[in-house]
Amino acid sequence: MNLIITEEHAGERLDTVLAGVVENTSRTDIQNRVKSGHITVNGKTVKPNYKVKKDDRIELLERENVEADIVPENLNLDIVYEDDDVAVVNKDRGMVVHPAAGHASGTLVNGLMDQLDNLSGINGELRPGIVHRIDKDTSGLLMVAKNDVAHRHLVEQLVEKSVTRKYTALVHGVIPHNLGTIEAPIGRNPKERQDMAVVDEGKDAVTHFNVLERFDNFTLVECILETGRTHQIRVHMKYIGYPLAGDPKYGPRKTLDVGGQLLHAGVLGFTHPKTGERMEFKKELPKYFTDVLDEIRLSEK
Repeated sequence: MNLIITEEHAGERLDTVLAGVVENTSRTDIQNRVKSGHITVNGKTVKPNYKVKKDDRIELLERENVEADIVPENLNLDIVYEDDDVAVVNKDRGMVVHPAAGHASGTLVNGLMDQLDNLSGINGELRPGIVHRIDKDTSGLLMVAKNDVAHRHLVEQLVEKSVTRKYTALVHGVIPHNLGTIEAPIGRNPKERQDMAVVDEGKDAVTHFNVLERFDNFTLVECILETGRTHQIRVHMKYIGYPLAGDPKYGPRKTLDVGGQLLHAGVLGFTHPKTGERMEFKKELPKYFTDVLDEIRLSEK
């Protein structure tokens, strides 16, 4: 993947710039890749604290493909689309995307290793094929790269903000206006490092939303991601006073006891990395979500 530095970022540290624009990575990961020579500036290796200049060409080189030491599991994943380069999968609520501490099996990656013949290796042995993530208790669509060329193209689209990602969410409170945009930086909560929050030193984050349906105490909204920060929709909606229903981390103390936030990634669109065709996929709300909506509608009759 290649990036050209614009006037906006001139004078900033290389690791800071890349951590802000490359999704699904941390500043520490960027620093390690710079030190190992997997990130170069104008074809040369530099230090992570290198101050970038306008028109600098940043190249993120491929990491060596490593055979993932993950046990394939037959999890009957809902593969919505698949070809030789990409796949789109509809993740169930409650499923972790990739192996991590406390989740060595039963993850989306375990299932992908079983059902797909090839996966990209850029993200390392624990995250083969994974271009972007959604939270464990969020359901919906994810794009998967089956080779490194496709992976780089898809990541470039995320950086360029050309990927369409629309979510349906149920939030506490009645939002009075029909449309809105939340533009507020997101980073680690200084008071609780396991949580994210709107903080001045955070990464730029933008969420657009529109109201789909209003209830007495809740609002059903469609949220459209312009950026993809960790827990972005959950943090942004809490920030404006309308936290997600059922959210154990960012919701109010008294919320719906439904096993997690009511959030579904229902629309995913991107340009195919080989054919250049614009592709868009849709997945209707799952039963766990529609059951809650039906119950609310019934209670308000």
